[in-house]
Order: sequence, then C-alpha cells, then structure tokens
Amino acid sequence: MKKYIYTVMLIILGITTSQAQRMLPKQKGLEVNVGVLSDDKIGNDYYVNIGMTVNGKNGNYQLWALEYTHQYHDYKNLRIPQETYTAEGGYSLFLLGDARKNIALNAAITGVVGYETINSGEAMLYDGAKILNEDNFIYGAGGRLAFETYLSDRFVLVLQGRTKVVWGTDMKQFRPSAGVGLRFNF
Repeated sequence: MKKYIYTVMLIILGITTSQAQRMLPKQKGLEVNVGVLSDDKIGNDYYVNIGMTVNGKNGNYQLWALEYTHQYHDYKNLRIPQETYTAEGGYSLFLLGDARKNIALNAAITGVVGYETINSGEAMLYDGAKILNEDNFIYGAGGRLAFETYLSDRFVLVLQGRTKVVWGTDMKQFRPSAGVGLRFNF
C-alpha cells in the first residue's frame, strides 16, 4: 500500500513542480503526424506528415509541413492507388487552454500545393479499361483543429482533425482526415 501512496505522491509532485515556460516566442518545433483519411470508407487510406512550427505570441504559431497521402480506389477486384505529395504552410491560432499552456485547442488555416498521381501514372488496366483521371498539380487551402497537450517540457501530443479543399484535381476536392502526432520543441 505504501508503494501506491508514494507513487501517487510522486506523480502529484511532478505535476505541481513542472512549471517550465511553454510556447516561447520564436521557439521551433519538429512535428510528425500520422492519420487516416475520413472518406466514405475508413481502411487502408492514410497520411504521413512532417512539419516545423515556429511559435509566435499568445500560443499562436506558424506551421510548415510536407505530407504524403496514400489511398485506394476499388475497381472490380483491383485496388487502384492514388498518391498525393503536398507542401503546406499556414498559421495556427490559440483558441482555448490553461494558463500554463499544458493543454491547448488550436485552429489553423493553411495553403496547400502539391502533386497527385493515380495508379503510378499507368492509364491502362489489366482488362483493357482506361483510367480517365490524370496525374495533376494541385493547390488549395486547408484547415486543422488540434488538441495539444504537453507530455514533458519538450514533447507535445497532438490530436487533430483536418480538412483540405484542393483544385486542379480529377478526384475529390474535399479531403477530411483525422490523426495523431508528436512534436518536439527545441
């Protein structure tokens, strides 16, 4: 029983003495995110994102990221892959959180540019069918709602819901997703 009491006391002591300054202006962070695309079907469609953040004032920050998205489209017994490579840049605004910034809710608006390829550029399928959608350069805007909590003074857990609206594509323009990430602040 003493073991449990000591453990709880150490946790409470660790929480109350952890008062490091967070979200310092001009502090940089490296963020890695993974998630699923929230399309009409949730399965093997995913994204991987790596980005950099630069903190501003009052919990706001700039966001710069590179992303790879992979999803499948079903055709008979074949799964046709669609891959998208994008670069994203924008600004995240602090909405809610505690005074020490242990937890925060942020909303971001971003610009998106990239390239998408369908079936690795191969238009003909095994049965003679032709894919009419072409590989394209895409551009658009994105939005993100992120719940962030500090795991330690340097590590931040990020839970996020995102969406992108892209033009220049033959595929869907509205692309929602949800994911989880980890940020390391330098």
